[in-house]
Amino acid sequence: MSDHVVRRLLGRERESGALEELLREVREGRSRVLVLRGEAGVGKSALLDLVAERAGRAGRLRVVRAAGVEAEAEFAYAALQRLCAPLLDGLDGLPPVQREALRVAFGLSAGAAPEMLLVGMGVLGLFAEAAAGGPLVCLVDDAQWLDLMSQRILAFVGRRLDAESVALVFAERTVDGVGDAGFAGLPDLPLRGLGDAEARALLERVLPGPVDARVRDRVVGETGGNPLALLELPRGLSPAELAFGFGGPGAGPLASRVEEGFRRRVAALPADTRALLLVAAVEPVGDGPLLWHALRLLGIGPEAAAPAEAAGLVTLGAPVRFRHPLVRSAVWRGADAAALRSAHRALAEATDGGRDPDRRAWHLAHAAAGPDEQVAAALEDTADRALARGGRAAAAGFLERAAALSPEPKGQARRALAAAAASLAAGLTARVPDLLAAAELGPLNLVQQADVHRLRARASALRDRGAGAVGPLLDAAERLGGLDPAAARETCLTAFGAAVRAGRHDRAALGRVAAAARALPPGDEQAGVLLRALAAWSTDGPVAAQPLLARALRSRTEVEDPALLWAVVNAAAELGDLRAWLDVTDRAVRSARATGALSTLAAALPYRAAALGFAGRFAEAGALLAGAAAVEEAEGAATRTVTSALIGAYRGRDGSALAEVEGVERECEQRGLGRLAATAALARAVLHNGLGNYPLALEAALRGTGHRDLAVHHWTCGELVEAAVRAGRPDAAAGARERLADWARAGTPWARGAGALAEALAGAPEQAEERYREAVDQFALGGLDGLEARARLLFGEWLRRRNRRAQARDELRAAHGAAAAMGMEAFAERARRELLATGETVRRRDTGGEPVLTPQEARIARLAATGHPNAEIGAQLFLSPRTVEWHLRKVFTKLGVSSRRELDDALAGG
Repeated sequence: MSDHVVRRLLGRERESGALEELLREVREGRSRVLVLRGEAGVGKSALLDLVAERAGRAGRLRVVRAAGVEAEAEFAYAALQRLCAPLLDGLDGLPPVQREALRVAFGLSAGAAPEMLLVGMGVLGLFAEAAAGGPLVCLVDDAQWLDLMSQRILAFVGRRLDAESVALVFAERTVDGVGDAGFAGLPDLPLRGLGDAEARALLERVLPGPVDARVRDRVVGETGGNPLALLELPRGLSPAELAFGFGGPGAGPLASRVEEGFRRRVAALPADTRALLLVAAVEPVGDGPLLWHALRLLGIGPEAAAPAEAAGLVTLGAPVRFRHPLVRSAVWRGADAAALRSAHRALAEATDGGRDPDRRAWHLAHAAAGPDEQVAAALEDTADRALARGGRAAAAGFLERAAALSPEPKGQARRALAAAAASLAAGLTARVPDLLAAAELGPLNLVQQADVHRLRARASALRDRGAGAVGPLLDAAERLGGLDPAAARETCLTAFGAAVRAGRHDRAALGRVAAAARALPPGDEQAGVLLRALAAWSTDGPVAAQPLLARALRSRTEVEDPALLWAVVNAAAELGDLRAWLDVTDRAVRSARATGALSTLAAALPYRAAALGFAGRFAEAGALLAGAAAVEEAEGAATRTVTSALIGAYRGRDGSALAEVEGVERECEQRGLGRLAATAALARAVLHNGLGNYPLALEAALRGTGHRDLAVHHWTCGELVEAAVRAGRPDAAAGARERLADWARAGTPWARGAGALAEALAGAPEQAEERYREAVDQFALGGLDGLEARARLLFGEWLRRRNRRAQARDELRAAHGAAAAMGMEAFAERARRELLATGETVRRRDTGGEPVLTPQEARIARLAATGHPNAEIGAQLFLSPRTVEWHLRKVFTKLGVSSRRELDDALAGG
């Protein structure tokens, strides 16, 4: 290592050791992600240089670098494209859909705008392809200034890296110890100032002469050991001036004081040198030829560079590099408005509009002193190109600027409306109300007015998914009624969703929505049919709504809009049509995966997982929930799914299941989601019924049935009947039994099976055996394996209590085998205890000492056992094929198998 690097890394032995360990693991085949966090000047960039130098010295490691630049944060994929540019020779190794997504995102080809998930999977694959030839080290400096798409995608990739031999290291500036939430959850290494001894040693190198020890200690204390501050703040000060220190009242944050020091040094330079630095500061990518072209247009020659380079502020090579980002910001913020416009104007003239129209338009926008239609139109074209590449956040920024530069109110309104739409599509809902208000200041035609109402309603629904969204959505639906009836019905359907989610937290909401729905012109499109069915359900009751819900299911088409998907899924669940539920969610998941549609996938995966849970396919459901968590990571969200809690309850793992249920209950109270509370109560009832804690199950089920929640109330009524009868409270089962008898009129196997089981438990004793057999047959017919196993368990218990032991054993053996195979541990244990009571010996399942697969390994193993290739498994679980292969090797070792053909038997054997 050079003396220069050693000098810069004084006092960083701990951090250097951690980075050396990171490189060692990457060389050994693992992937590592690390975020270096610290204030400006603390040494993050120096540590990245250290990683690059050590990787280069190791020989086999390939290094790629990029940095966020504050001035280009509006350009979608800007930093990501720079990071990936050296790796693009690996594009051909990616699946076609990912390869095309990257090509479109990076402007290498035209095509449909890619969804972020596809771009993220493409980048993950690109890293893995590059690392196939040797470990890859990706370094990203100034991560706080990454454009939004680059930030989200790199954070997503960082969470999915595992066994690709890739290191991904970010350097992120913090303010008051807080970094960007986009990298929350990633492993980090906080950087603090140097220790006292190291800080004094570094300060000695720059002090202008002998300084009293107390003064030196004061300087070290005021800088907090920040290396850049120690090197820069004393510059130009005499020993006497240093005696007064840098702090004191009103001194401001340390980074601001360092930046002010740079600003003073810039101000002391000749005018042409200051102009040169300003042009370099506002040209975001450090393009040397472009910089010199712009400077020639300003009449500035190469000789102007010498004072800046001599001052150590900038290196004018290819690319142009400032000594530190604070130098760039000092130059930028220290310039007056006229000088900034002049610099941007020169760069706009120097930029080839045919080759790089977007940067030219961006410079023209910053050069404009007032409204300018030509510049606004150029920015609008730039926004269109950003949208075509999937850069919705960037497009929103360009359109907002275009609206501000529009000289005519009509253009201002149109562009502000487009900016609102792009912001909503990018998930930036906080900007939408102000942009819509700006649009409404100008003249809008009827179609544009309808767009305003639709966008306002959607933004409201995203901000508040419960009772708070109902009012704004109904207001929008009413306003849309005469402008766009189809949009009005769709908006009203979204209001139904909000009212259903609110549940008991706003008991009048469903009535208000139903009245609004009936006031709208009827429609025969899918939203219109669903709207009529749900209105009937909320006002006339479940039985009256059954024919309309069945019609809505029969007329279903490909469901790509989450606003329709929830309604179709809930129509199927309310009718007890598991096959329709599985079918619609399977098609929705497949379509969303093929297109990378995050919003649809985020909704479809938990819906499908819930359906698979009722089918007893818990391992598949778990894999989908893991995928849903990855989608949430990609979107930067982290919502708790009640499906996971319900599946945990069915599996009977009381500790973890209760913890999940309690988490859901806290969330529903915070967010006012009554239906979520009802589903949490259902999960408690299932868990306690499985464990045989019938009084607790009854308590939870009574709480869950206190309000008629769409679909959920039927499921909870079934738990209530079982718990009430087993707890010796048949009176408490009466109302639930009647509701299930009504549900059975829907005619689906699920509804008939639930009605028959309730009659067997709480109806006429002489009909109990016939009803038990009917319930078992109906659940089997409907593919409801979990419920079939439970019905057999209850039937076996009933037979044993009538001393019909031989018949009881048949049912209990079937229940025990099915429940154990599915992982319904508590119900399997119930069946085992009943079998023991019949005189049959059943060993408790014990896997102690046997190799145990991790949840990730189990999901991969099951997908591999059913014939899925590595690339497809990776796409489903958002992993690279190399990571899938690595996990499979571990699975083979743990299970003692040597091929995929043997996996199925090994998994079936426990």
